[in-house]
Amino acid sequence: MGIIIRQSIKGTIANYIGVAVGFITTFFVLTNYLTPEEIGLTRVLVDAATIFTSLALLGTGSSTLRFYPFFKSEDNQNNGLFFWTLIIPFVGFLLFLACFFIFKGVIIDTFQDKSQLFVDYVYFILPLSFFMLYISVFEVNATILTRIAVPKFIREVVIRVMLLFGYVLFGFKVINLDGLVIFLCATYGLAALLNVFYLVFTQKVSFRPQLGFITKSLVKEFSLYTLFLITAALISSVMPTISSFFISAKMGLMYTGIFAVANYIATVIEIPYRSLSAAVQPRISLAIKENNVEGANLLCQKVSLHQFLAGSFIFLLIWINIDLLFQILPNGDQYVVGKYVVFILSMQRLGNASFGIGASALAYTIYYYYSLFFSFLLIVSTILLNVVLIPQYGMMGAAAATFLSFLFYYAVLLTYVKLKVGTSPFCMGELKVLILIMVLYFFNLIISHFTLPWCAHSPISIKILEAMLRSLLVALLGGVSVYFGKLSPEVNALIERVIGVLKLKR
Repeated sequence: MGIIIRQSIKGTIANYIGVAVGFITTFFVLTNYLTPEEIGLTRVLVDAATIFTSLALLGTGSSTLRFYPFFKSEDNQNNGLFFWTLIIPFVGFLLFLACFFIFKGVIIDTFQDKSQLFVDYVYFILPLSFFMLYISVFEVNATILTRIAVPKFIREVVIRVMLLFGYVLFGFKVINLDGLVIFLCATYGLAALLNVFYLVFTQKVSFRPQLGFITKSLVKEFSLYTLFLITAALISSVMPTISSFFISAKMGLMYTGIFAVANYIATVIEIPYRSLSAAVQPRISLAIKENNVEGANLLCQKVSLHQFLAGSFIFLLIWINIDLLFQILPNGDQYVVGKYVVFILSMQRLGNASFGIGASALAYTIYYYYSLFFSFLLIVSTILLNVVLIPQYGMMGAAAATFLSFLFYYAVLLTYVKLKVGTSPFCMGELKVLILIMVLYFFNLIISHFTLPWCAHSPISIKILEAMLRSLLVALLGGVSVYFGKLSPEVNALIERVIGVLKLKR
């Protein structure tokens, strides 16, 4: 677990640097210089490119992780696997191009009434999708080499810094909206190139094809696996975007922009999962291949516990300060209607971060083809719930549709995985974490009862100071409770290591 921990820590650091940049971008630039409609445009373009990228991958993201142990070689050339990770997505992209032009009329008709601005820029989906496609490809290649830190830094920091720069240029009228959309595409193109350079720099990849290694049985198994996972691969990237498209089509880009800001706040909860999951999934794949169910189950439970612990604390700190967050947000009066959207989406993100690793174990077993059924179940339930709930409840309905569909999906899928595979992300530690978070929330209510009336009419700087001190007190109490409650041996060991380093420095 050593390299996994080191890489996941580095990746998490990159993620949180990205969060800081994203926070500045969202709360001080986007909401200040862009209208909700313009924010909605950039969000929908990226969401559309995300969907088409997932389609163009043809399931090779999961396939690469699943079959890496079969290609792995001592000389680190990996028998041409990296070559196929380039070629298969390119074929998928060509198929996507054909689908795009076939269904272009349907896309335009769907969005023309409420979101004409999206229709005006719809062709920019093509280059954006291509660049995002190969960013994903190169990240998967880095993942199987357990070298996730740099690609994470590129995705979470470099892209966000570049986009921040583009938004500032737009805000100061150096570029117009056309220039901003072009800048958006160019940013992802640069990120793809940086990933290529990094992989070459590691000297652990070879893009040479080794056709002699490919057998008919391997082609058959790989193709069948990939075919069944094309739909399954859509889950992580496509599901969060479906609601945005429904809102754009039925309510307009302005509401999409408000929903995007609420969704960004909720996304913070998932950040630790991105690094830890990417680092541990190859190990789960290998454990299942070696029929080490106990080892795979232990990995799933450890990841799930730590994600639930980290995600719950992050959500708690967000929610106890949510009103202040909208007060300090530029033009916050336009976005405060998304307050409870943040709550619902945060619950969905917390569940996904905590239990997603348990669901992913199915992809590495002989029962992988059931992923198609579960993915279909999720997509259909999400679409139906959006159709029913958005007309009645607007953005709240869209958020509820996402949460309820994922809740149903995980309930069915994790039950099946437990019965067939023998792994489960659930453990008693998660129940203890839930009780602790509830106690901390009520502790915050008690403190707030005395502090908030005192600073209700104070300057915003006083309110921010009060929130920081109150949040620090809650976090410290939570940290002490986790340590003395021994909720996680790994967290206790990390704390003791830090305490030991501090004592040596004294």
